[in-house]
Amino acid sequence: MIKGAIFDIDGTLIDSMEMWEHAAERYLAGMGIEAEPHLQKKLYTFTITESAEYLKKNYSLSKTILEIIDGINETIGAFYRNEAEPKPGIIEFLSALQERKIPMTVATATDRVHIEAVLKHNHMGQFFKKILTCSEVGIGKEHPDIYIQAAKCMQTNIAETWVFEDAYHGARTAFDAGFKVCGIYDAASAEHINELKKYSTLYVDNTKELYNIFFL
Repeated sequence: MIKGAIFDIDGTLIDSMEMWEHAAERYLAGMGIEAEPHLQKKLYTFTITESAEYLKKNYSLSKTILEIIDGINETIGAFYRNEAEPKPGIIEFLSALQERKIPMTVATATDRVHIEAVLKHNHMGQFFKKILTCSEVGIGKEHPDIYIQAAKCMQTNIAETWVFEDAYHGARTAFDAGFKVCGIYDAASAEHINELKKYSTLYVDNTKELYNIFFL
């Protein structure tokens, strides 16, 4: 029985992880600069400041580090405002939850401005009781605070609340805290699929399956 639903956004509801992996390439392309092969792999462990420093040095950019950071952030923001789309079957699933008066919240590590933009762009804001972000909660998903606060907001029992996640670290945290976890496949986190399955009450390869699994 599902009495409440907590959703991650990137890679779970929204098909957006590829953008995060290629944000620097998109930023350079916007200036007519072709990125080197596999740039995203070189920047994978970098902070945004380190990434900006790398781009400035290796692409001879005349912009300041802060201007490059702002440019990358605007590239990301434009994607959420104009391009990002929900994964297949997600709107049908959210609508079914709403029709059954099952409360829903968002729990995400992404900044609020991007989440509000993508929900507005896809007319999805009406589904959620509240948006919780790690930066506002004050701690990341390696701790269960964001999920616990979401359940309190919905006034649902943890054992009857489902957390929908594509990343194994979030799934592990929620699972260990007593939530039921629905692991969602996303290509960006495919290398950790076995870890995700380990911490999932159930796992789906395709978001189109969600409606049938929960309501048929």
